Amino acid sequence: MQGIWRDGNHFTLLPEATRFLPAMFEAIEHARDSILIELYLMESGRLATALIEVLQRAVARGVTVLLLLDGYGAMSLAAGDRRRLEAGGVALRLFNPLGFHSLARNLTRDHRKLVVVDGEVAFTGGFGAVDAFLEAWYELAVRIEGPVVADWVRLFCRLWDSPMTRGRGDASLVRGIEAHPRVYTDYHGMRGRVVWGQGYRYQAIRHSLQRQIGESQRRIWICTPYFVPTLSLRRRLVQAARRGMDVRLLLPGDAHHDHPGVRYAGQRFYGRLLRAGVRIFEFQPIFIHAKFSLADDWVSLGSCNFDHWSLQWNLEANQEVDDTRFAAEVAALFERHFAASREIDPKAWSRRPRMQRLKEWLFGVLDAMVTRLR
Repeated sequence: MQGIWRDGNHFTLLPEATRFLPAMFEAIEHARDSILIELYLMESGRLATALIEVLQRAVARGVTVLLLLDGYGAMSLAAGDRRRLEAGGVALRLFNPLGFHSLARNLTRDHRKLVVVDGEVAFTGGFGAVDAFLEAWYELAVRIEGPVVADWVRLFCRLWDSPMTRGRGDASLVRGIEAHPRVYTDYHGMRGRVVWGQGYRYQAIRHSLQRQIGESQRRIWICTPYFVPTLSLRRRLVQAARRGMDVRLLLPGDAHHDHPGVRYAGQRFYGRLLRAGVRIFEFQPIFIHAKFSLADDWVSLGSCNFDHWSLQWNLEANQEVDDTRFAAEVAALFERHFAASREIDPKAWSRRPRMQRLKEWLFGVLDAMVTRLR
């Protein structure tokens, strides 16, 4: 199933929580057979409470509800909320709870984000059931319909049935889950595929992006909240800019970044990128948590950040779309965000204060140490 391009899909871009949260909740409210949810972050609060309530109502209608959470990312979900889920009939399993095993295993996290309703419609992006997504963080998602929904279902079911998941939800529950995708044969038919990554063992997302960077002819635009790229990715971006490509990075500014050290670690690479002609924009309004890329008319969006943690430890999954109409929507979204950003001036950056340089060096050293943990 991995990496197969499928025609006949329909993808709807849903920028901002005010669009994707109502769309997901509406789909869940109308579920008839099954709901599959896989999240990295879920913590007690308004959004988690609303999700628990809508899932309980679904179970009361006779819908099978499977909720797969990361064992670390769900640590802030109160015991009372977990009991409410289970008492309400939601099958809850945790991926890789922290334990007395190897450090490498504890660092391996399920960072994927997925909602599938009735095997007909799916949503993916960078979202979680955390109140920060209501107002404090900018995020986006994509609504997915068509044959690729079946690939998302299989991806979920394989992890639910994995020996690394724990919980009261019977692993056999997934064997009755089926996909029922509609095939779009009219104007709306779009080409897409699911790509996933499993730390350093399987890096299809990174390899796909690198291939697109090498083959694209016009533009490479990347938005990521945690930009600590590998050496190979930095080299490809530099090479693309030097051959005349329009290469731009949309990264967070200093507005409420949840991991400022990661931002400093990534900024140590700005100099070489800027000298090669890469344009760097730092988003100003709020913390931008979205992860999406555009290379000519190819789009990739989902859970994967381009930092060492995502690429070496996490389970990630992205939706790729090859469609001129969808690419035009994503390009327009990028343009709006570039306009709301501060573009880094190469000359001004070369004169940045010593304290800024010190922070880049310090957090760069820490990042290198984390990388070597592998």
